[in-house]
Amino acid sequence: QVHLVESGGGLAQTGDSLKLSCELSGDTFSIYQMGWFRQVPGKEREFVAAISRSGGRTDYADSVKGRFTMSKFNDKNTVYLQMNSLKREDTAIYYCAARFGIDISTSEGTYENWGQGTQVTVSS
Repeated sequence: QVHLVESGGGLAQTGDSLKLSCELSGDTFSIYQMGWFRQVPGKEREFVAAISRSGGRTDYADSVKGRFTMSKFNDKNTVYLQMNSLKREDTAIYYCAARFGIDISTSEGTYENWGQGTQVTVSS
């Protein structure tokens, strides 16, 4: 059974940086395509970033493009989300997700496995 654990969330000020981590256990990490999503209470969960199985290709939501960077290290069973130039609107619960697929997906419904989420709060 695949298990995902996120870490690295917390409180930051606008302009600061945070780095989220997500470790996968229970299966071969390299076969999974990974994504980050976020959700604000009362709103739908939205796509943030995704990375291919090899880590060679990425995709980002327009709202974070140029500020966030996703990376994947198959030898560590871990993906990271480096978040720079944080804005108040980045405040959300951030979820790591994994899917067994070749192409990068930005669609929440295509991911089979989810972490419990980590809170990121950005204040001015």
